[in-house]
Amino acid sequence: MMNTADPAGDILQRLLRSVNAHSLDDLVACFAGDYLNETPVHPQRGFRGREQVRRNWTQIFSQVPDIRARVHGTAGHGDTLWTEWEMSGTRTDAASFLMRGVVIFGVTKGLISSARFYLEPVEDVSGDVNAAVSRVVGSAPGSRE
Repeated sequence: MMNTADPAGDILQRLLRSVNAHSLDDLVACFAGDYLNETPVHPQRGFRGREQVRRNWTQIFSQVPDIRARVHGTAGHGDTLWTEWEMSGTRTDAASFLMRGVVIFGVTKGLISSARFYLEPVEDVSGDVNAAVSRVVGSAPGSRE
């Protein structure tokens, strides 16, 4: 974790505490009013404003009532904070909930002003690395061209 005397480290600690305490108002208060969320792998999922943060987390807290978040590592430079997350719990339909990935935060005046979001659900059914590479490049697994 980052030094909590650092504004970026402090807001990360506040965010993590808010998620784990399931405190929606405290969580939303971590974000600037004009917060910008970019999701480069899924561009249509990007949004602006903390009210969408509230809508997202209202749904998450209601559907994953035991959600727990961990930050495995951080790196910071100036107003930019790189974070590696894991969120886990059990959904209300009894299915496991597990997400892992990276979120790169911009911090301005002690609030999260932006994020580049690379957090994804963990899945273990799509095959090994060979199958994944073949799928990405459009070739049959094991084929030699």
